[in-house]
Amino acid sequence: MVSVAPLVISAMTLDDIAGVQEVERASFPIPWPANAFRHELTQNKNARYIVARDGERIVGYGGLWLMVDEAHVTTFAVHPGARRRRVGERLLQRLFEIATDIGAEWLTLEVRASNLAAQKLYEKYGFRRAGVRRRYYSDNNEDALIMWTERIKDRTVKDRLEKLREDLEGQR
Repeated sequence: MVSVAPLVISAMTLDDIAGVQEVERASFPIPWPANAFRHELTQNKNARYIVARDGERIVGYGGLWLMVDEAHVTTFAVHPGARRRRVGERLLQRLFEIATDIGAEWLTLEVRASNLAAQKLYEKYGFRRAGVRRRYYSDNNEDALIMWTERIKDRTVKDRLEKLREDLEGQR
């Protein structure tokens, strides 16, 4: 089990890749290779990646690409030992902030059809199902649900995020 009391969210650096790989291997049957993260951090000007640290240990991460006016969440994971402690919520809050800061109008992502816990988190933050990518995941040909937010600059979205942020702050 991983404690997350001193959780800090920060930009991912090249030095974080080994810790991110640990979370990847614990979370996914086919993890992204280290060179994919290296490429994202050094070559992809449209990419933004963050990590969640519990002390020195990385316990979660997320990333997005800005594609015109859409922020596409490319990857998102919390170490199994740190789940159910709102690490994912803290990461998601930060991704919303980044998306707003870089001028995105919406956030979108794909999630495994079987990953009900992630779907519940995304729905809590205003994502709604918009479609299905059949046999999207190569490890088992599982479908991916495509999810989108409402326009993130809309008052209802801002109000929801502020309420959720206040709830998170009250949990510390």
